[in-house]
Amino acid sequence: MLFNSYEFIFIFMPVTVVVYFILNRLRLTLASKLWLALSSLFFYCWWDVRYLPLLLGSIAFNYIMGRTIGHMHRAGERNRKLVLAFAITMNVFLLGYFKYADFFITNVNELFSANLPLLKIVLPLGISFFTFTQIAYLVDAYRGNAKEYNIISYVLFVTFYPHLIAGPILHHKEMMPQFDRLRGKRLDYGNVAKGLFLLSIGLFKKVVIADSFAPVATNGFDVLTQLNFVQAWTTSLAYTLQLYYDFSGYSDMAIGVALLFNIKLPINFNSPYKSVSIQDFWRRWHMTLSRFLRDYIYFPLGGSRKGTIRTHVNSMLTMLIGGLWHGAGWTFVFWGFLHGFAQFVHRLWQKTNIKLPKWVAWFITFQFINFAWVFFRATSWDDAIKVLKGMVGLNGIGISSLDKTVVIGLAVFMLIAVACRNSMQMLEQFKPGWRSAVVAAALFVIAVVYFNKISEFLYFSF
Repeated sequence: MLFNSYEFIFIFMPVTVVVYFILNRLRLTLASKLWLALSSLFFYCWWDVRYLPLLLGSIAFNYIMGRTIGHMHRAGERNRKLVLAFAITMNVFLLGYFKYADFFITNVNELFSANLPLLKIVLPLGISFFTFTQIAYLVDAYRGNAKEYNIISYVLFVTFYPHLIAGPILHHKEMMPQFDRLRGKRLDYGNVAKGLFLLSIGLFKKVVIADSFAPVATNGFDVLTQLNFVQAWTTSLAYTLQLYYDFSGYSDMAIGVALLFNIKLPINFNSPYKSVSIQDFWRRWHMTLSRFLRDYIYFPLGGSRKGTIRTHVNSMLTMLIGGLWHGAGWTFVFWGFLHGFAQFVHRLWQKTNIKLPKWVAWFITFQFINFAWVFFRATSWDDAIKVLKGMVGLNGIGISSLDKTVVIGLAVFMLIAVACRNSMQMLEQFKPGWRSAVVAAALFVIAVVYFNKISEFLYFSF
């Protein structure tokens, strides 16, 4: 079920909220939690009920493993590590089978001139997110930071529908206390106002802004066989802004919907296109993924504690894994490599103690990000090279192909992304009143009008 759909906005979301608080009003707190868990499973099944057993199986396995690890204090450290390693391996194997099996077969066929048939597996919705969420839970259980003996609570933690499909990636310790907090069982009109305000902003970002740039990006990457300078830059910038407004719009909506239940999800975006370095970018972009990569991959590899060379190696491995997590393709791996190499260059530059003017640092950082997104979006190397050739002017300038409407749109929404307050900053200063209600209502109505061209969120594919 899509956030940007009539059935979600006008039926599913209001029904789940109303029933949840009615049950809590009747002091049926366990029933309210069960209702929310079952509603989240129904939300997942709306896409394809055939993958419900997969989700439930993953939940059951990780619940048992997490509980086992939590009770193994007398079994010895080595045995606990073996159980943790086994549990993580099974999660990675599950993700690898559904997400990378055909990628592996394709590469074997190309390397050895084989003709192995592809499995043509349909990627289960949200598998990357609920797998990483549960891996984090297992590690936290091993570290003693997560203890969960209530299966309903654990199911709700994994499946809570605002975050289930495309994040944010959650930590057990930041969510479970909220599900059990007594004051969170009562309808909070302040949170309702904030939640609807964020929901309206996110909805507008997705269906009005992101989806308007999508045809421009698709035409340049997937349709045209050659791009001139103008076409290439409008193509790359259109995708850069489409991705930003699409994913940040989803994150806004997820946080907004969760607030209706008095649940605060972690912030996932903090104006990433304002970044003045690549490290700054990863502190602002997809922040919960950055946190996962740092805490569960980079730090366990040794982080920066084992010398300069090892630090660079660990950073590169982390970014390569981050790239591969996004998709089964060498363009994703190369995107991860580019960001790993940029981290390396940034660390070398820091040692010079030379500080660039802020606007120069921003310009260089943004140009790199925009360049790297070309490989992230391209479905093949040829498509990526096609766009890059155009960006450096190898196919002419093409002023005659300039679409003023597209250029104005790119300029306006780029300016908003880099110069205006983001939705979380607006939320901090939010005060319920007629003005905020009018703004939210206007954004909501305009967005609903655009529902005639409903599209999935980009991160559903990851």
